Amino acid sequence: MPEGHTLHRLARQQQKLFSGHTIAVSSPQGRFEAGAEALDGRQLIRAEAYGKHLLQHYQDAPTLHIHLGLFGKFTTGHGEPPAPRGALRMRMVADSGWTDLRGPTACELMDPPAIDALLGRLGPDPIRTDSDPDLAYRKISRSRVSIAALLMDQSVLAGVGNVYRAEILFRHGVNPYRPGKSIDAELWQEMWADLVVLMRAGVRSGRIETLRSEERPRARGRLARSEAGYVYRRTGQPCRICGTPVAAAELVGRNLFWCPYCQAD
Repeated sequence: MPEGHTLHRLARQQQKLFSGHTIAVSSPQGRFEAGAEALDGRQLIRAEAYGKHLLQHYQDAPTLHIHLGLFGKFTTGHGEPPAPRGALRMRMVADSGWTDLRGPTACELMDPPAIDALLGRLGPDPIRTDSDPDLAYRKISRSRVSIAALLMDQSVLAGVGNVYRAEILFRHGVNPYRPGKSIDAELWQEMWADLVVLMRAGVRSGRIETLRSEERPRARGRLARSEAGYVYRRTGQPCRICGTPVAAAELVGRNLFWCPYCQAD
């Protein structure tokens, strides 16, 4: 599932491509036909992301809420769009370009109360400048649930997924099974500040890269994805810091990766 930086990057791309333009909206597949009719011919005012949710605000129309889930994907281009094919949920076309949406978990219109209810269920998003990390810490500091599970709980923290979860815990030497209530305020502030830097960098680059500069391979150029992190999907490989084999387990239905030595505490 795309992590929060992907949705923020999409929001910026759509803002740049469509904001202020009148958009022809259609649903070749038919599953979003009524919603497409409500948006067709409207101007996009703003696109934004909150966690893993994308919101498109239109002039004199409801807000479009999109959650990509595991299989959702946008395809974007310029000029004449190709003939529709496959399960094309929504197509947006303007004189500035076009984008197609396939396979989302959610593609629906929402009025302001529904949007407020949606955002009210989400924790703070490290990428957004209006987020308050203390809101997340209030829940973390009172919980016996493991910090690894809490970081993936979107009601605690919005936008963090499996990769950022594994990497942020490693970077701060935190055992993923530590209960949330054992994380003190100073450590949480350090983790939050690190997430802000890493996730905003991900928005700019479109990639997740978590290696500190002094620990990056000396090779020139862009790092391969397999070289861009410390522990994620490196089961059995030597830790980049201590050489201990990276461990893996399943936690709340998701794979968890950590170094048993560097993250012993």
